[in-house]
Amino acid sequence: MKAIIHTRFGGPEVLGLEQVRIPTPKDNEVLVKVHATTVTTAECKMRRGEPLWGRVILGLRRPRKKMRTLGLELAGEIETVGKDVHRFKPGDQVFGFTGFDIGAYAEYKCLPDTASLALKPVTTTYEEAAAAVDGATTALFFLRDKAKVRAGQKVLVNGASGSVGTYAVQLGKSLGAEVTGVCGPKNVELVKSLGADKVIDYTKEDFTENTAAYDVVFDAIGRNSFARCKGSLTENGCYLPTSGLKNHLLSLWTSLWGGRKVITGMSIRKNDALEYVKKLIEADQLRIVIDRSYPLEQIGEAHRYVDTGHKRGNVVITVAHTAAGSARRPRRDL
Repeated sequence: MKAIIHTRFGGPEVLGLEQVRIPTPKDNEVLVKVHATTVTTAECKMRRGEPLWGRVILGLRRPRKKMRTLGLELAGEIETVGKDVHRFKPGDQVFGFTGFDIGAYAEYKCLPDTASLALKPVTTTYEEAAAAVDGATTALFFLRDKAKVRAGQKVLVNGASGSVGTYAVQLGKSLGAEVTGVCGPKNVELVKSLGADKVIDYTKEDFTENTAAYDVVFDAIGRNSFARCKGSLTENGCYLPTSGLKNHLLSLWTSLWGGRKVITGMSIRKNDALEYVKKLIEADQLRIVIDRSYPLEQIGEAHRYVDTGHKRGNVVITVAHTAAGSARRPRRDL
């Protein structure tokens, strides 16, 4: 099968297309025939070996063997199942999140029966389904589960035109909040179309310097800090960063006191969230924004585009399956 391999950290040029053996599922695993995956900012950082502390997992000097094929989101079809699998059957169309197992940049991927995997929305293509996994479930996790956003609250989404941000605007509205989105000038109309009550063009206005106060400031792109955003929070407001070791430490510290807080976390198991997102999509209550689509063979170009930091919504990778392409002799094991 075709897979994207990288054996060193660096720019998009380190990604190479190779032929590898199709994995065999264990008794508790399913084999997914991948039809679509995505390129996210997280994977671009992993490709570069960033952050440095993350190399404990990724590999200190070069990617560990199991980390050489990236890919966090996927949509595809169940090819085969192990004898102990009961959630899925061959032929099921699914979408999901690989988590620390990564490896969706390939024609096939094995995942345990307990993985963050669900039947895909019947109203979507594989490309749309792959783009509705991590961004949507991350936004849901932070807004609904961590901040417990409720009707009447004011929520600001910084980075409202990205993958997490586009879903955060919509989910904030669905939870009854008044939502303000922050984005660049080219994306103002997009964010408005997603339901934002107000949109701030960051090239014209710094939201941390105005007098507005928010119950939640959701930093979907990690380009701000609690110190800068604290003045934009209500008395008991919270700042939600999606990453950063310093923010985890601040979360522990601010949890000891009343008033404004930093709230962090990581959603590893996404099964319930995927079912929730699926229902919203099928009810036409959640829009999937796809900026660009590339074939697997052009994944380097997709990484270069995401590296610019200007993608709108999601960048999708399509995985075409050809009998000739899958049958060629493999060059290595994954």
